[in-house]
Amino acid sequence: MMSTLQDFLSCSDPNVRNVLLGTILLSTSSAMIGVLALLKRKTLISDAIAHAVLPGSCLAFLLTGNKNSIWLIISAFITGWLASIAIDQITTHSKIKLDAAIAIVASIAFGLGSFLLSMLQHNGQAGQGGLKSFLLGSAATLLQEDVVALLWLSGIIIVVLILFFKEFMLIAFDRLFAQSIGLPIKKINFLFTSLMVLAIVIGIRAVGVVLMSAMLITPSTTARFWTGKIAYIMLFAMLIAVFASLVGTFISYTIPSMPTGPWIVVIMSLIAYSSFLVAWCGRIFKKKRINIS
Repeated sequence: MMSTLQDFLSCSDPNVRNVLLGTILLSTSSAMIGVLALLKRKTLISDAIAHAVLPGSCLAFLLTGNKNSIWLIISAFITGWLASIAIDQITTHSKIKLDAAIAIVASIAFGLGSFLLSMLQHNGQAGQGGLKSFLLGSAATLLQEDVVALLWLSGIIIVVLILFFKEFMLIAFDRLFAQSIGLPIKKINFLFTSLMVLAIVIGIRAVGVVLMSAMLITPSTTARFWTGKIAYIMLFAMLIAVFASLVGTFISYTIPSMPTGPWIVVIMSLIAYSSFLVAWCGRIFKKKRINIS
């Protein structure tokens, strides 16, 4: 076991290096976006966007005939953005509530994506192999060019989040005050939604449509159990994401039949449940101390 761990940490295998670096970049950027989405109460919207990415990826392959990463990302980004616009329009111009609008858009998008995926797999078109991995992801198939793309896109997300962190926080906590001091709220919201869609799009290859929303939501909600300060929530969420990526990738490296993406989500979920139990026991112990005193 120790020799296996040493081989894994040495990253001498290029495949392990690609998978580990790719999942760490993905989980870190997703965790940062997830914290802001949690504060802005947009966590459920990420699930609808993740489901809307699937038809975009299938349409890109249908139009181009190959699995070019650039076209897949562009097409998935467009359909993800259309999903967020659809949710906003439904809630604005009808009596349908946000949760129902998210369910409607997510179900329609996933149904359309499944239909296109099934059509592509049965039409005998060359090069369509591997498209089914968009459902649950396939981090083990990440290539060096995929990691380079992840590096650039994750870097863009992290840099923009750092530059506009104060503006995002101000709008999340006090929208009226932000409007009164002249902040361009619509433009900043547009920027944040674009970053969230981009974070989801780049993660589909690794963890898939079904699990991508968990990559955004789980680290941020788990960190919230341990601290109330925004900076610490962001830090803890990133550490949880990195730790889950390391453990999930190591499990997949040790047992090749185990998929990397789902195991990363499982580790995140175990940390989340453990944090909930610790917080719950802490509240009970605190109440008993108060009653005794």
